[in-house]
Amino acid sequence: MKREDEMTTRERILFMLKRQGTLTAREITAELGLTGMAIRRHLTSLEQEGLIEVHEARATAGRPSSVYHLTGLGDNFFPKSYPSLTLELLEELSESAGSGVVDTLFESRRDKLLRNGLPQMEGQDLAGRVEELARIQNNNGYMADASQEDDGTYVITELNCPIVQVASVYKQACRCELELFRSLLKADVERTECYADGGKKCTYQIREASGN
Repeated sequence: MKREDEMTTRERILFMLKRQGTLTAREITAELGLTGMAIRRHLTSLEQEGLIEVHEARATAGRPSSVYHLTGLGDNFFPKSYPSLTLELLEELSESAGSGVVDTLFESRRDKLLRNGLPQMEGQDLAGRVEELARIQNNNGYMADASQEDDGTYVITELNCPIVQVASVYKQACRCELELFRSLLKADVERTECYADGGKKCTYQIREASGN
């Protein structure tokens, strides 16, 4: 993490909110010594990016004031050791119990996601299932989007992978996700680009199952 005197203004705002929880624009302006207009420009940008949120807080007297706080995405700006810890635990598990146990873990995760997702697919055609899957993945932090090409092929694009550090080492994660998509969509699904393999995103080509 940078020293505070090395941070940009937006980074200092995030740091202040992390340290103090909630702040008003006036409090941020006073601490940073910039104009109110400049601070509000940064706050608007951070809010549009989903890094901070604003809500009204009623004071003991007078009008409510707008206070800002970090979102979950904004909190991820700060270093965390979750991925490295997960990798260490999986390595220990693999060494002590064998790689098959790690396979079973990823497969159990796939099966749980399948059980949770199947009810949301009921009664929908392929287009609806694709849209629903993109929504599920987007809610899980994958920044997913669904589209359809001129030839009728559906495409799901994921611009983020919350488990990319793990998936880069344990390819079972990517294999299980592909299997999950095929089961949820009841379709032919091909991954054409993979974040964990060095791609800029994960891309899935989706077509009606052969024989349908």
